[in-house]
Amino acid sequence: MSNLQIPSAVRRLLLTVACTLFSALAPIAVTAGTVGEPEKDELKFGFIKLTDMAPLAIAYEKGYFEDEGLYVTLEAQANWKVLLDGVIDGQLDGAHMLAGQPLAATIGYGTKAHIVTPFSMDLNGNAITVSAEVWEAMKPLVPHENGKPVHPVKADYLKPVLKQYADAGRPFRMGTVFPVSTHNYELRYWLAAGGIHPGYYAPHKGDTSGLLNAEALLSVTPPPQMPATLEAGTIDGYCVGEPWNQQAVIKGIGVPVITDYEIWKNNPEKVFGMSRAFTENYPNTTVRVVRALLRAAKWLDDNNNANRPEAVEILSRSEYVGADYKVIANSMTGTFEYEKGDKREVSDFNVFFRYFATYPYYSDAVWYLTQMRRWGQIPEPQSDDWYFEVAKSVYLPDIYQQAAQSLIEEGVMSASDFPDFASETGFREAQSEFIDGMVFDGTTPNAYLEQFPIGLKGDDVL
Repeated sequence: MSNLQIPSAVRRLLLTVACTLFSALAPIAVTAGTVGEPEKDELKFGFIKLTDMAPLAIAYEKGYFEDEGLYVTLEAQANWKVLLDGVIDGQLDGAHMLAGQPLAATIGYGTKAHIVTPFSMDLNGNAITVSAEVWEAMKPLVPHENGKPVHPVKADYLKPVLKQYADAGRPFRMGTVFPVSTHNYELRYWLAAGGIHPGYYAPHKGDTSGLLNAEALLSVTPPPQMPATLEAGTIDGYCVGEPWNQQAVIKGIGVPVITDYEIWKNNPEKVFGMSRAFTENYPNTTVRVVRALLRAAKWLDDNNNANRPEAVEILSRSEYVGADYKVIANSMTGTFEYEKGDKREVSDFNVFFRYFATYPYYSDAVWYLTQMRRWGQIPEPQSDDWYFEVAKSVYLPDIYQQAAQSLIEEGVMSASDFPDFASETGFREAQSEFIDGMVFDGTTPNAYLEQFPIGLKGDDVL
């Protein structure tokens, strides 16, 4: 683990001295007068070395946490399970989390604990990469225009390659970062849309492998290890966040074939997770954390991503992501490189604040729950109301709204930066920009599942 911390006593002394010397010239801009004092001011937050942990790094580096009277330590975690366990047992006060983790923990898939989120950290940010060998087999099947592959590249073009592997007696293996990660569900969605069965889970039978009926074998690999695992030939492809797809391009070992933006335009990605007990015991602290993260997210997207080069420099430091500046910049500054030399503009590859990215929509939670049901992690049929109840027990827009309104009242942000809280229901309008043309309406989860030819639905039980 990497650990970033200036001792709190030293920070307090430095802050006090700075305020005494320069208060007349440079008072702290944010006073949070409408929010009570933090009940707990020394906090430790966990993260995984991915570019979408950026709001935490920026809130720390820009002093937004300290503006809230919070003295924060940021600590990289070995993997997603270690991170979740740290939040559950109280070693971490909160963490950069996979959106599926609070939901899975709350319903008891894996570890049972009530984990919540008052803040969604970003949209998009992932891609699916295949090995150079697999791409050479796929490439002739993919339509081209002006000598370049036409995107999005569907899994339809991977299906004949899987047949070649099967005929040769070779299993086709792909990596994903965690059983309840967005990456797992996006990879499964892409494969199934191309007629490739990614396999079922059967926890009620003691089978959590996710390999039942699988035509492509999905397994877990921590994000930073994806390129090395691909290079070793242990897997033939993977779905991961940045910078680990661009790392494969730079090293010449793999080709990203599709971004998650192309699988589901502006899909929700990570969340900031905390235990329910923490938010109840320290309500003012929780609101202040959200305030700091909101300011960081806005800074990241301000002026059409003008701050991204500075953000990339910060993230490239060893205490954060620790990848080369060029590798991180390849995707985070408005471009994305597929094959070497095939760099295209993808201005929304990483979104931290636009499109109300930070709002914890119930419908986002419902989508994750439908995917857990589709692939057997939720083995029994559930009513629509069950989906809504779980979503509302985990996603906490009331805390978000309190933080946002206090920033609006202080003139730090404007009402237009946020949804209209007076009319917001927590459910996005029906979304249709999926690679398979399916429409997702978060208010009708069971009807949504009925659309898919591959996957559990209705009364299906394995």
